[in-house]
Amino acid sequence: MPDLDIDARGYLIDLDGTLISGQTVLQDARWLLNAVAGRFVLVSNNAEHTPAQLSRMLQTIGLAVDADSIILAGTSAIDRIAAEQPGASLLLLASPALRSYARRKGFYLDAARPDVVLVARDRQFSYAKLAAAVSALADGARLVVAAPDLSHPGADGRPVPETGALAAAIIACAGTRDYTVIGKPERALFEMGCRRLGIDFSDAVMIGDNPQTDGLGARRLGMRFWQVHDGSIRHTPQLAVV
Repeated sequence: MPDLDIDARGYLIDLDGTLISGQTVLQDARWLLNAVAGRFVLVSNNAEHTPAQLSRMLQTIGLAVDADSIILAGTSAIDRIAAEQPGASLLLLASPALRSYARRKGFYLDAARPDVVLVARDRQFSYAKLAAAVSALADGARLVVAAPDLSHPGADGRPVPETGALAAAIIACAGTRDYTVIGKPERALFEMGCRRLGIDFSDAVMIGDNPQTDGLGARRLGMRFWQVHDGSIRHTPQLAVV
């Protein structure tokens, strides 16, 4: 059993590389969720699934997490655009689940001249989609990137392409530096997590495997950060506040 102080008021917990790797539950995951039961939310740069969908997937591998305790970059990006630009037309590069979620939020998808291009994790990303996104940006559409991660570790340790890799291709072609990122290390997901727990940043601990997203974002906001290595949890040295 890990020797950790688990007396914080609340915990924001990453998913891939922290609790799971592919469909494999990592070694301290069940202990951790039991130890902080009622005081945590999952905060993930997942830009492919909805919270309800992910909750069901976790249940099948023995991790019981309610959808209300899951905050994801993909659905959060859609919610953010809905709040800031209600009624906007959307070019959405995303999974079928996120496209359905966006339609339920009232978005018209794939207009000839969309107001917003939203890049999420689209396993069917193609040259045609790249060209459409670049064209829309040239016509003045706003670019929103659900999460900056270029990859995440697969079950065999090999990198699995992520949203940031797709966005990088679009940004390189469009030549734009004006875009919004929703996922970690940006503020939005940390803020939503703490708000859902009813706590301040100073009362929260971020637990994750990536010091460049989980760690950097937490430190910027004055949160403590515990780093996970291969599912083993330990306290990290102080990270630079940028």
